[in-house]
Amino acid sequence: MTRPGLTGGMAYYFNTMNLLKQGLLGLYYYTSYPYRRRQNRRRAAAGRAPVMVLFYHRIADEQANDWTCGCDVFARQVRWMKRHFDLVSLAEAQRRIRDGNHRPAISITFDDGYADNCRMALPLLISQQVPCTYFVSLRHVSEGVPFEHDVARGQTIAVNTIEQLRTLASAGVEIGAHTRTHANLGALDDDAQLYDEIVTAGRELQEAVGAPVRYFAFPYGQYANLNRRAFAMAREAGYEAVCSAYGGFHFPGDDDFHLQRIHADPDLIRLKNWLTVDPRKLRVPRYECRLSLRESTCFRGATGDLREAESDPAADAAPAEVHAC
Repeated sequence: MTRPGLTGGMAYYFNTMNLLKQGLLGLYYYTSYPYRRRQNRRRAAAGRAPVMVLFYHRIADEQANDWTCGCDVFARQVRWMKRHFDLVSLAEAQRRIRDGNHRPAISITFDDGYADNCRMALPLLISQQVPCTYFVSLRHVSEGVPFEHDVARGQTIAVNTIEQLRTLASAGVEIGAHTRTHANLGALDDDAQLYDEIVTAGRELQEAVGAPVRYFAFPYGQYANLNRRAFAMAREAGYEAVCSAYGGFHFPGDDDFHLQRIHADPDLIRLKNWLTVDPRKLRVPRYECRLSLRESTCFRGATGDLREAESDPAADAAPAEVHAC
């Protein structure tokens, strides 16, 4: 796969290095596969088969970039996953994390809300009855605003409309919240802004789509983009789970509120390496999302002020003053 924007010697160097890395990874994968298979069979027999959550962004063949997967590649990945895993909803993934799991399971999600996904990827999943959760950023889908990370690359890529989301919801696709503005919540200290991005935007999305919005996903989703106060706010607001994106597996008995997601790499060998449980990936540390006692005390006071301001008819004229700890 050639990285978009590279030409000439740089493209040749990138392609050569990528092929070398793929070859080495393929060698590692196939030589370690017998061990992985034994381990996964033992886990399944004990009811501790892994539960994994994947995330994609955009499925399309035009305007390629680092967060776009080609249509044929996506179809091939789905065929492979259907042969080897149970493809389940986030709700079923949570149930298996709580109650036990006897066959490796995958839940498919999408982030942002690109209109191109309605051309091939989502119709494919719907026709094959593969559950998925579709996280969208409210401002972009309600106002048709392109994402800044696309504009920065000189690309204007269409986003979903609210009408498309209603159609998807009626077809059984779970619509999830992805903030209002695709904000980096790890950099936000202001509780009022966090509340708007997580709680108010989610409620507005639910009203616009006409379907429950039960799940929330952090934009970017790496450790630096996470925020313990955001986790607590989402839990208190009634979200059933919150998703990150730094990688990681779930096994029965793990926390089923914070769902660690794995990037769906366009290179099938990389995806296979993750999903068959590369033992090296088991060392990925889980983000500690629970507040300390001091943080919890400050959080309860701040969110109480925000809820009162939200229910006060005069709140728009005189917003509550909220102090971060």
